[in-house]
Amino acid sequence: MKDYKNFQKPSETELKAKLTPEQFDVTQRGGTECSFRNPFHDNHDAGIYVDIISGEPLFSSLDKFDSGTGWPSFTRPLQAENVKNLVDSKFGMRRTEVRSTHADSHLGHVFDDGPAPTRMRYCMNSAAMRFIPVDQLEPEGYAEFAAAFKTASESHG
Repeated sequence: MKDYKNFQKPSETELKAKLTPEQFDVTQRGGTECSFRNPFHDNHDAGIYVDIISGEPLFSSLDKFDSGTGWPSFTRPLQAENVKNLVDSKFGMRRTEVRSTHADSHLGHVFDDGPAPTRMRYCMNSAAMRFIPVDQLEPEGYAEFAAAFKTASESHG
């Protein structure tokens, strides 16, 4: 299992060297990537999404849905303790910003207009996340999440 709980956030200089300009803008400055022109809005592969900086598990493809917004959307976090919600009053709107707990990365926003069972829409930026396919969960240190995909395939198979 990854040790993201003891994660120490790198300096801004280190982050600028590690991340693309868009990843840095989104995660560190609260930016928003272009809708429909991001890697995960139309990703239908099975796996999990982790924070691009810390690797903390954020969302599962089992909870992903097509919101029609052009950004990857989920009904719930994979592990609630890895995301935190903050009030965002920028641009004259009152929204709920979603940030990762350990890296404090800006991920996107959550809205209460999603599908059942949660009615929540976690609208995330692909630039803030890295996708780990099911067959890579164990080699990358996320084996604990593999069982959920096995159970899902058995119930649909």
